[in-house]
Amino acid sequence: MNLPLMGRRVLVTRAAHQASRLSARLAELGAEVIEIPSIALDPPESFASLDSAVHHLSQYSLLILTSANAVAPLLARMQFAQLSVDVLALLRVAAVGSATAKALREAGVRVDVVPDAYVAESLLTALGREMAGQHVLLVRAAVARDVIPEGLRALGANVTVAEAYRTVVPEASIEKVRALFTEKERIPDAATFTSSSAVTNFHNLLERAGLARPAGLQAVSIGPVTSATLRTAAWEPAAEADPHDLDGLIEAVTRLFR
Repeated sequence: MNLPLMGRRVLVTRAAHQASRLSARLAELGAEVIEIPSIALDPPESFASLDSAVHHLSQYSLLILTSANAVAPLLARMQFAQLSVDVLALLRVAAVGSATAKALREAGVRVDVVPDAYVAESLLTALGREMAGQHVLLVRAAVARDVIPEGLRALGANVTVAEAYRTVVPEASIEKVRALFTEKERIPDAATFTSSSAVTNFHNLLERAGLARPAGLQAVSIGPVTSATLRTAAWEPAAEADPHDLDGLIEAVTRLFR
């Protein structure tokens, strides 16, 4: 049996509800997987922007979701407003990433646009330049890059940004990080990051645990945006996924230790 990750310890920092597939695949390849989520999802400070958008869905020609995490809150607020998911059939729907598209399709929503690369810049390319005058609803995290709204506005679109969730540091992870990193023999060989917020909150976890990032811990990134966040934190990624999805991330970890 080919187990390229045998003897390697890999830290998975995904949110707890999303970690299982990545962890299972890494374990199948022989890795000892340590799950310590660096992010948890909370509702936004207010659903006002999302509720307002939901009540005016007929005004929009394009709906964009940049994360699978935005799908459930959007559908929940639609249900709260007694609106059927069928209403979304009247809009063109764009999803950043295969996981986002999958979550939408499983909810019965037709997805019209999925960019080849799972980054905001590729979505702008996929949508094309004929955006002038279009009314666009962008559903995303409370804190996110402004590449998409700024890019669409530059093309003449009218963009409404609605907050569906926010990422926070899981309190339970602080002690787990402290326990893991205070013993040198327990330090993982690599840590995987599937978003910029996971990188940012990982460093917040370390700070709250009173620790510095361990020397020798290698970072594996899901894509260029996450890699850029790692570099901003003075942490050069040891490997980057290509394609920028979970399969690519698993291959990047495997490639790192060949």
